Amino acid sequence: MTTPSYQNKSDGIQRQDFSTMPLGRNNFIIMAVAGIMIVLGFLLMLGGSSTPEQFNPDIFSTRRIVVGPAICFLGFVVMAIAVCLKPRKK
Repeated sequence: MTTPSYQNKSDGIQRQDFSTMPLGRNNFIIMAVAGIMIVLGFLLMLGGSSTPEQFNPDIFSTRRIVVGPAICFLGFVVMAIAVCLKPRKK
């Protein structure tokens, strides 16, 4: 009985060569940081709303209309860079 060429004869499990992986470890770390930045941006945009009976001036705060969207946008840019970044060769 012959074993297929893609299997290791000792344990029968196919191993993948990590040099052929399209993304490296650093790419995934940068993607995780970008994901955290995106979630943080959305959390900074959260807050109470105005009702017809009472106006809430906090809806126009700098944190909600400038800081939160800027951090979220930068997170999306960093995510795109992490995907496009070429992994280092050993």
